[in-house]
Amino acid sequence: MATSTPAKKRGTKAAKGWRTAATSDRHDLYEESVQSPEEESAFIDRVFRSIRGRTPSILREDFCGTHFLSGIWASRRKTNRAIGFDLHRPTVAWGRARRATQLTAEQLKRVDIRIGDVRTARSEPVDVIAAFNFSYFLFKRREALIGYFRHARSQLKRDGVMFLDCYGGYESFSEQTEERDLDGFTYQWHTERYDPVSGDVLNHIHFVFPDGTKMRKAFTYDWRLWTIPEIRECLAEAGFRRTHVYWEGTDHASGEGDGIFRRTTVGEACGGWIAYIAAEK
Repeated sequence: MATSTPAKKRGTKAAKGWRTAATSDRHDLYEESVQSPEEESAFIDRVFRSIRGRTPSILREDFCGTHFLSGIWASRRKTNRAIGFDLHRPTVAWGRARRATQLTAEQLKRVDIRIGDVRTARSEPVDVIAAFNFSYFLFKRREALIGYFRHARSQLKRDGVMFLDCYGGYESFSEQTEERDLDGFTYQWHTERYDPVSGDVLNHIHFVFPDGTKMRKAFTYDWRLWTIPEIRECLAEAGFRRTHVYWEGTDHASGEGDGIFRRTTVGEACGGWIAYIAAEK
């Protein structure tokens, strides 16, 4: 399976000319272009049931940002609750305002978002911890990543599962800009720098609009491009008993990913890919 950028949503060509850099909000554009919480919630349910034989209800979203996933999780079932942690107050505040327009009062009561460091923040034991959008890549050193995984493991119930996403492929190591046309704007993923010695990578998200205006460096990521074997080894050292990799299938008509992730032991040496890892406590 090949995908051009580390964003899970598929591009759809449409043109709402009202979008401009001045009238657009970067968090709104991010949610539209990058995140797929409905699909990820369904994926978590399916995989958790297959591993544990029961339905999860309490989700902890680390690096939750606008806590889009937490909101969708709470809306999925009346028994679902979400706890989120993030350090950036303005982003969390934006998310609170947005979720208030999308969720009922009863659903909002089941979304508990807190300002806290995911390396030390404590919560009640949860069924699932989700660390998505590659945010844990900010831990550049092995000991730091293992420390985070070890703490996350301590916050899971006895049969809890941690879910992570990751990306790679030979294009991920190239200094280039790739783009996708979306609903009235173009999403650009820009790899400004990659260092093969340290594994450090500097990425930006830019947005370009039909009137020619641009929102450059709407988001910047200075992190390490971890590989799947490295992530699984760190999870094992942190105490997780087993890890499973879920690889996206291919739509043979388009040659692009089909959005269906299945457990695998062998991947594909394509230009770009996104995968999920489920780690059993």
